[in-house]
Amino acid sequence: MPLHLHTQADLEAAIAVLVAQDKRLRPILELAGMPALRRRDPGFAGLAAIICGQQLSTASAAAIWARVSAAFDPFDHEALRRARADRLGRLGLSAAKIKTLKNLAREIAAERLNLDMLANEDADAAHHSLTALHGIGPWTADVYLLFCLGHGDAWPAGDLALQEAIRIGLGLERRPTVQQMAPLAEPWRPLRGAAAHLWWSYYRATKRREGVIGVEPKANAVLNKLAVAKRSPATAKIPAAKPPGSKT
Repeated sequence: MPLHLHTQADLEAAIAVLVAQDKRLRPILELAGMPALRRRDPGFAGLAAIICGQQLSTASAAAIWARVSAAFDPFDHEALRRARADRLGRLGLSAAKIKTLKNLAREIAAERLNLDMLANEDADAAHHSLTALHGIGPWTADVYLLFCLGHGDAWPAGDLALQEAIRIGLGLERRPTVQQMAPLAEPWRPLRGAAAHLWWSYYRATKRREGVIGVEPKANAVLNKLAVAKRSPATAKIPAAKPPGSKT
């Protein structure tokens, strides 16, 4: 049964375990401070909100989601499944996002998908269940698992702020790629979700020290373009870490 981060106490207990197991995280916690638990609504509404915000700035995503969620009472998968595409388009949704939301609504209505039950699956299995759906990529899947379901082992490997925090905190030469993020996080299983909270907090702390204000831990379109432009095929040097439970 996966561990869950439902309360601030859950998060703090998980981070205490992580810091005890991996001494590299001690200075990270000292600089970042204990992070606050971040949660979103679960179920269709929670995932729909994340989909609406894909590749948009925080302000644009919030504005579109406010219009979409206010347009339906109640807001649920049946309402979206029955809604006309042109109506959804007038609310600000792109054709691709309308297709994704409608497909998601059909999968739930046909009982081929139960979003709440994903909380009880292994994080990797739940990730694959979501990314198998049209229009749902790895970042969207992991953010839903972590913030909407409180899955303690969800690991948003594609989040650029998370990658940058690990680059700085572990002294890597380059920002790790999505593929490199998996082995980097292996020592933190089954609490990778708690580790993500800690690294995001560290990211914000380092950016405050650098005088960068208002940077969100979200891979928006601008950051994605920068990442593609700067990405190097060279492999980052990754410090060795002992597995959880071993003596350091």
